[in-house]
Amino acid sequence: MGFYAEQVLPRIIDVACGVKAARPLRRRVCEGLRGQVVEIGFGTGHNVPYYPPAVEGVMAIEPSDVGWRLAADRIGAARVPVRRAGPDGQSLPFDDGSFDTALSTWTLCTIPDADAALREVRRVLRPGGTLHFLEHGLAPKEDESVRRWQRRLEPVNKRLFGGCHLTRQIGDLVTGAGFTITSMDVFYEQGAPKPMGADSLGVALAP
Repeated sequence: MGFYAEQVLPRIIDVACGVKAARPLRRRVCEGLRGQVVEIGFGTGHNVPYYPPAVEGVMAIEPSDVGWRLAADRIGAARVPVRRAGPDGQSLPFDDGSFDTALSTWTLCTIPDADAALREVRRVLRPGGTLHFLEHGLAPKEDESVRRWQRRLEPVNKRLFGGCHLTRQIGDLVTGAGFTITSMDVFYEQGAPKPMGADSLGVALAP
């Protein structure tokens, strides 16, 4: 990783992910989290203020040391323990069935092997545990013009934003990993260009 990826990009992401329009979405996706939570792609901790009272503790998966340092104030203000447990969502350092719920927000786009990461999340969830996800990806099929722009922009977007894909099909990824989606809302993020802001917010059940 070069200087840009290590030092600059985490700060850009901190600002971009902290915009006011994202706050109600974070509140929605965190609803229903409970017990012991694993959060992949913890980032700089923007979800911390929205953990509900039923959450008992959070294990954070975050590859960036700079991102973790930028999260220090949010972690310090958390009402539950938040620990950094590892850097790689594709290989989680936990036993099978360790968690009640899992959280992923704007993360699956950047993980090189999103399928492997989701299979790992399923493995560490207890039977009947839930994955709460908020991800951007491929626009709805009726918006083919937006999809065309996503395909054009994806190579540049990946270079600028740490490998961030614009064309991953989130629902298919989640169900392909063995989850059953119990609810999912697909929409365009307010204030974002459509190619970058096609979001899927939902909950999926582990077998």
